[in-house]
Amino acid sequence: MLVITRKASDSFTVGDDIKVSILEINGDKVKIGIDAPKNIIIMRSEVLDTMRNNIEAVATLDKISDLELLKQRIVIKNKEM
Repeated sequence: MLVITRKASDSFTVGDDIKVSILEINGDKVKIGIDAPKNIIIMRSEVLDTMRNNIEAVATLDKISDLELLKQRIVIKNKEM
């Protein structure tokens, strides 16, 4: 991890086409601006973590639904016999 110190109105670049600017520093909060191509996805870490957790939860629900459906089919087949 690269760690750098910047002041308000300073900036730095990532690669050839991403510019990160320090817009404002107010106490323990820093306001940054990110100038990047539209094909670059920029997302706060906590949002990404929430999305990943939701995807995992949905996948688990799908598995439970599949098991319930299988259980129902087995019960129906057993009744037919």
